[in-house]
Amino acid sequence: MSCIEQMKYKLYLERTSFREAREYIEKNSEEVYYVDPGYKIFKDYYIIGVPPVAMGVRGREMLFTYVKPCHGTFVMGLDSEEEIARLRENEANKIKKTMKKGSLKEKATEPAPVSFDEMYRK
Repeated sequence: MSCIEQMKYKLYLERTSFREAREYIEKNSEEVYYVDPGYKIFKDYYIIGVPPVAMGVRGREMLFTYVKPCHGTFVMGLDSEEEIARLRENEANKIKKTMKKGSLKEKATEPAPVSFDEMYRK
């Protein structure tokens, strides 16, 4: 693909901030995934943004931020079941990695402090 602008997309927000874009995606998606800046989509494009970078799924449409130099940040939507499947698969891999030894889940088995005094006045 030569240019994302040559694909059939919908624009939802134009010339907005990363924060406003993330909030829009969170409020208007059925599923929200958070990716690192530099996450690759559609084989040739990298997501740019300030973490956490939200990517949303709404039906067959994927919502994401698109940064166009000198023009700002946009929220775009593209129908792509293939890209949505790849996003879900990548996120599932992240979840499995956090379940390894020493993860937060294992540390959560330690008893939590019961009161303010136990926690701060030892």
